Amino acid sequence: MPSIADKLATLLSKVRRPGDFHAMGVAELRAPRLEVLGVGPLALPLLPAQAEQLIAVAERAPYGRGVETLVDTTVRKTWQIGADRVRIDGKHWAGTMDAIVARACDGLGVDEPVAAELYKLLIYDEGSHFVSHRDTEKSPGMFATLLITLPSLHSGGDLLVRHKGREVRLAMRCEDPSEVAFAAFYADCVHEVLPVSSGYRMVLVYNLLRQGGGRALGPPNHDKEQAGLEALLRRWSAAKSAPDDDSPEKLVFPLEHAYTSAELSFPTLKGADAAAGAVLTAAAARAGCDLHVALLTVEESGSAEYTGYSRRSRWQRDDDGDEEFEIGEIFESSRTLSGWVRPDGSSVAFGPLPFEDDELCPADALADMEPDEQQFQEATGNEGASFERTYSRAALVLWPKERRLAVLNQGGLPVTLPYLGELAGRWAAGDQDRESPVWREAHQLAGHMLRRWQKQPYYRQQVDESAGARMLGLMVRLKDTERVEAILADVIATGGHGKGDNDAVQLALGLLPAPRAGKWLERIVAANAEICPCSCADLLARVARVDAIADHLAPAGKALLLALPGDPARASEAATAWRAQPVDAGFVVDSVTALSRIDPTLADAAVDHLLAWPMTYGLDAVILPAVRQMVPQQAGAGSTAAFQRLRAACLDHLHARLAILLEAPADWTRAGTTRCQCGSCLALGRFLVDPGQRHWAFKASEADRRHLEDTVRSDGCDLDCATDKRGRPYTLLCTKNQASYDRRAAQRQQDLEDLARLGVPG
Repeated sequence: MPSIADKLATLLSKVRRPGDFHAMGVAELRAPRLEVLGVGPLALPLLPAQAEQLIAVAERAPYGRGVETLVDTTVRKTWQIGADRVRIDGKHWAGTMDAIVARACDGLGVDEPVAAELYKLLIYDEGSHFVSHRDTEKSPGMFATLLITLPSLHSGGDLLVRHKGREVRLAMRCEDPSEVAFAAFYADCVHEVLPVSSGYRMVLVYNLLRQGGGRALGPPNHDKEQAGLEALLRRWSAAKSAPDDDSPEKLVFPLEHAYTSAELSFPTLKGADAAAGAVLTAAAARAGCDLHVALLTVEESGSAEYTGYSRRSRWQRDDDGDEEFEIGEIFESSRTLSGWVRPDGSSVAFGPLPFEDDELCPADALADMEPDEQQFQEATGNEGASFERTYSRAALVLWPKERRLAVLNQGGLPVTLPYLGELAGRWAAGDQDRESPVWREAHQLAGHMLRRWQKQPYYRQQVDESAGARMLGLMVRLKDTERVEAILADVIATGGHGKGDNDAVQLALGLLPAPRAGKWLERIVAANAEICPCSCADLLARVARVDAIADHLAPAGKALLLALPGDPARASEAATAWRAQPVDAGFVVDSVTALSRIDPTLADAAVDHLLAWPMTYGLDAVILPAVRQMVPQQAGAGSTAAFQRLRAACLDHLHARLAILLEAPADWTRAGTTRCQCGSCLALGRFLVDPGQRHWAFKASEADRRHLEDTVRSDGCDLDCATDKRGRPYTLLCTKNQASYDRRAAQRQQDLEDLARLGVPG
């Protein structure tokens, strides 16, 4: 059974002739010579004085009723001068007329030779008009009327043209005196000239005559195809609301002619493209679909194979018939639509959107497309020959109006997040009505985004705000609690939480009732704490400062306690598979502070764990720096039992180290045990323990010298090393220092300062 894409392509394949029952435009006017018998040459723009002179030599324009020709100013009020009394020419006039006639014929869908015969010069003064009427055939072969409004100062006088239930209103005037406005319509069209409200309007009336025989000319008739397209689009739009619908989100109809991005618009479409655009515009509007013309771009790259040898440059277009390379396998491909323009000519900032095979009309529409650019690169190093190529083509793109946000969502977060931010900004700047169209659009877009959200496993540990948090912040701004909870459930509480998200998460929890916020915090901590403990502890510490929610945080505190890293027996498969966030002093501060606020027994249990696993929570690396940070906030009566236990552990550690005797080396004996037991390292060890030897020259190959330097560095030997490059092989000069003593002395000073900071004199 044909797909909707193939059905649309079949209907549009029958629409080949462009045009409509009317055409209108503006053309440049280059100073023609215009003379009227009895008046003489006329100035342009028309001067009021000369307009009065023209009226003086003109006659009232009649109208026809049956076989009669009547004058009745209630029906037609204007002045006319016959073509035999009018002369218009000049160096550029013939070219101007040819261009106007050609554009009029294009608009009317006429592709055969046409002549323009001057019929009358009309002068409309204030109040002039002509009620609805049809033109009669005034010359053999006449099929349409062409009106050219010459430059003059006036207002009003718009032209109404009707055909088969359709009506257009054409403003027949130009603001620029170097331009003329023109309009053409088929002779069987009913038309009307509205009253001129001020000034004078001067119009040249031409009969458009066909030059050859054949069938009578008339507007292109695509009523059958348009009705078929409308019915097809209505069925498609209705089907999109069904839960089991598998039809494409949008339809993409590639056009035949080439267009640059700068000229891409509906008025610039040519030939059959223009016909398809016009018919689809009408059908889409009636069926409730959005229609755009866009630039379709395909970019591909992959491997290439040699087919011969030539002396071409490394990068060169493959357009000269030289087949040195041929396309191999395609490794990467991107297909996007961009440069969106509506039928009314306005641009839309959708950004690039992808398209799928089932959206193309027909499915093989791109099969014979030739690349605009194709480049081959010769093999380099271990990489084989490769190619890159780009295709571009204009296309008509449409979708049901109700699916606009779903289509926008196909562009992913780079497209939807900025648009969602724009909607949130517009809503916040307005009356902030939750029933407003802007709020509902943002709510709907967020739903589409969540349905396509890429679930992220346990690896987000960066400090930058994630896309999920940015979206969460926008939903908080919109006060959309439904979407806030959906983001917490589908993004934040699925292992996709990082420390940079905590601002947005805290705001989101503040939007919810306290019991509900407590439950969400428990879910977030339980899902993330094992891999991102620092992020969760920071979030818990933030929220625990809010008194209104503090009574609902015990479950979240227990979840953090259960996930404390350190005990390998408690590590889950996720923790084994993904590298957990390393804990630091900030983690200890946040955990102990938060748990002490929530439940002191939880904080006490956390301290038990911290002190039980020194390989994870080293006293010097983690616990002591944390206690230093906590001292100011734990001063006086505010001190918690958990802090005092950590403080006591640090004091014991400091006192034990200060009890060790600190003396500078009395001779040149240094620690001489090295992990490596090769001959060179054993010689190094003997030198280190020799009390009388400060310098040692190690003459050896580069590899042996480098190995010895690595040993000195890795084992922390008290040595300075330098290379003497005199002679071969070079010599590594080793000089003993007292770096170990200096480190212990610096540590002693730091320990004394820490004792003072912790409230104990040194």
